[in-house]
Amino acid sequence: MRQDVCSNAQPIPILVYHQIEIAPPKGAAFRSLYVSPQAFARQMRMLAWLGYQGLSMTALLPYLRGEKIGKVVGITFDDGYLNNLTHALPVLQRHGFSSTCYCVSQRLGQTNAWDAAQGIAQTALMDAAQLRQWVAGGQEVGAHTRHHVNLSVCTSAVAEEEISLSKTELSALIPQAVEHFCYPYGQYQPEHLQMARQAGFQTVTTTQRSRVCRGADLWQLPRVPVLRSTTLPLFWLKLATRYEDRRSV
Repeated sequence: MRQDVCSNAQPIPILVYHQIEIAPPKGAAFRSLYVSPQAFARQMRMLAWLGYQGLSMTALLPYLRGEKIGKVVGITFDDGYLNNLTHALPVLQRHGFSSTCYCVSQRLGQTNAWDAAQGIAQTALMDAAQLRQWVAGGQEVGAHTRHHVNLSVCTSAVAEEEISLSKTELSALIPQAVEHFCYPYGQYQPEHLQMARQAGFQTVTTTQRSRVCRGADLWQLPRVPVLRSTTLPLFWLKLATRYEDRRSV
């Protein structure tokens, strides 16, 4: 969404993380998607110091709709890595923050096999019992399709199954409604927005870079990426300035 649309509103950043773990050696594929546990802890501490409340997508929804006003930030994790539970959860709890972790329903307890062809290291994903620990810890589970597929190259029938059944399968495993979805790879077509609405999802996030502005489409929300290279000064710029909004398409 372009900045001129945001100029008379208070944009809300939705942060997106992947792995909260020490990055693999230099030269490893997608090394940028690792944020160390120490860096994550510093970032959450900065949020609290600045007066932000870190929220899951469910808790954030009233602010996105304009029903509430406050200094809030969404916190999301893509893919459902076990290191989110081991490294991120204690930090989130320390600050009283909630978050949403988008999980791949048919890959629970396995690894990120969808990344293997790109040479990305295989890392453990949370299993059903660990997802329940995540929820018991005050966090939220969202859906990320059944197999982490690129919806843009799927048939309509396959895409509909990947979207709707991921919700059904995850909902059967945890004591919590699964009401939020994320497009894998950030790839989707207009028909997928309607599929997500029909499946009953309240919000859907993308990889488009920007803070969320008043009146944004809840089924294609932009986010703010946090990467290995995100220093604390840059983290602040992403939160509080037009830095990310200028990167929207």
